[in-house]
Amino acid sequence: MNFDRLFSYEPDSWGLRGDPFLWKEMKEHLKDISVPNRDSEIYEILSDAFQILTGYSIESKEHFFLERFAHGGMSSGYIEPEFWRTRGFKFLCESR
Repeated sequence: MNFDRLFSYEPDSWGLRGDPFLWKEMKEHLKDISVPNRDSEIYEILSDAFQILTGYSIESKEHFFLERFAHGGMSSGYIEPEFWRTRGFKFLCESR
């Protein structure tokens, strides 16, 4: 199974309004990569993709703004690393 299949499932709620757009971008970025069996390996791949696509570490303590995800409204374009660390990555691991 490749990551694009994992990313076809979406969580019921998001951190901030930019997170769904990052979800779609990560799906595209990782679409041809096979999902490893170990959660630690999945986390490493996802963390690396997060860094590449956002320019920020997944360990960032503060949310940050990415212009390409700004589509209007409060918090538009903002990414919440805590969402990815505590819910997003866990959701993906549990979806496999």
